Amino acid sequence: MFHPTVARLTYRALLGRRRALILFVLPALLVVLAVAVRALAGADDSTAGGILGGFALGTMVPLIGVIAGTGAIGPEIDDGSVVYLLAKPVSRPTIILTKLVVAIGVTVAFSAVPVLLAGYLLNGNSQQIAVGYAVAAAVASVAYSALFLLFGTITRHAVVFGLVYALVWEALVGNLIPGARTLSIQQWALALGQRAAADGAITSEVHMPLAICLLVALTVGATWYASRRLKALTLAGEE
Repeated sequence: MFHPTVARLTYRALLGRRRALILFVLPALLVVLAVAVRALAGADDSTAGGILGGFALGTMVPLIGVIAGTGAIGPEIDDGSVVYLLAKPVSRPTIILTKLVVAIGVTVAFSAVPVLLAGYLLNGNSQQIAVGYAVAAAVASVAYSALFLLFGTITRHAVVFGLVYALVWEALVGNLIPGARTLSIQQWALALGQRAAADGAITSEVHMPLAICLLVALTVGATWYASRRLKALTLAGEE
């Protein structure tokens, strides 16, 4: 179910010159911010949690997910080059699963790893905050990649829809409206990060059993439907 050639082409597309630059900017900004805060304010658990939860998990991770998830297949559908891939003797589910694995790998590398580094720079992983938020970022990366990969198969405006979801729903609505938090990938991921950190260091509005069920349901459901959408494409690239 994993196709090396498809994976290589997807990595090449995601890590091309312009996309790679965008992917590096946000993690670099997080690390620079962590260094500056530590130098100016010293180690503080509350400040570390605010930066890692607010900027990193609330904004950076979903944005990187948008870039990696939509970029894994969206451009191929938009420019019509997907027809060459569909003409190969590779099943549609294999194509989707391979692209999802690549998108997850890229998102984790550019989000969870910098979050872990920034956490250590901010407070030396006091109360396991760095590890907890890194776990949350890695878990969120899986769900975001699946969701935004699906967006890439159902609309030519996948990036726009992804940005609306990331910046409006996750960063704004999901943080301000209590009822909406239950439907926030960020809150689901925080439930697992909460378990990895010390008691009280990280909090989530969703209990972990429910969070795991919702994360699995979203990831599996989005992957399944993306495969169906890809199956619906003819070799002309149209439904």
